[in-house]
Amino acid sequence: MFSEDDLLPLSSLQHLSFCPRQWGLIHLEGIWSENVSTLEGRFLHEKSDGYATEAWADVRIARGLRLRSLRLGLSGKADVVEFHRMPKAEGSRKGIRLAGARGLWTPYPVEYKRGRPKMGHWDEVQLCAQALCLEEMLDVVVPEGALFYGKTRRRHEVRFVAPIREEPEALAGELHELSGKGVTPAVEYSSRCKGCSIMDACLPLVAGKKRSVIKYLNRMLDMLSEPEGDL
Repeated sequence: MFSEDDLLPLSSLQHLSFCPRQWGLIHLEGIWSENVSTLEGRFLHEKSDGYATEAWADVRIARGLRLRSLRLGLSGKADVVEFHRMPKAEGSRKGIRLAGARGLWTPYPVEYKRGRPKMGHWDEVQLCAQALCLEEMLDVVVPEGALFYGKTRRRHEVRFVAPIREEPEALAGELHELSGKGVTPAVEYSSRCKGCSIMDACLPLVAGKKRSVIKYLNRMLDMLSEPEGDL
């Protein structure tokens, strides 16, 4: 179990899952740069936080809910957590009680993302980590949640089955290990680098090549010492 002082940002799990070097540059070195994609994503998150809590017959909606897990050592904030009233037929499954509402309720986290569903699992990792926080905080099973994508304007439902649950568990351990070392991981160039907002700071095409730094510096010094040509 971690203490309150040891908690790391839940959102950093997504950065680590997407690219360990991106995580290091952002969370260890404090490097960040906005581009169209990050601005669209930030606007979408702000929009999701901008509405009051809503109450319907079978759904209660909480926005900007604070989350934490002392077991995983994470803390953060959920865009939206819906609480769905459980049918009486599901009385054998554990739910929670809400003030002023009858019956038992199940948490259902919803994370807002720009763009479209991705090939990788980094969005699912972040959403599942939110579910694990809710389970620890409320002592209840959270079986599923959803990712809402701004481009498609549709929800992508995610069921938190065993393989999906294992990934944030493992990443949380790796996150604390890397944070303890305090060293930004080496670059591994891939197609994901092209859309990264901090590509100019990362320099994956240069830093990713296994070249000798001494040879590079000597080559640059030789170029500077070469006599200029006749004018």
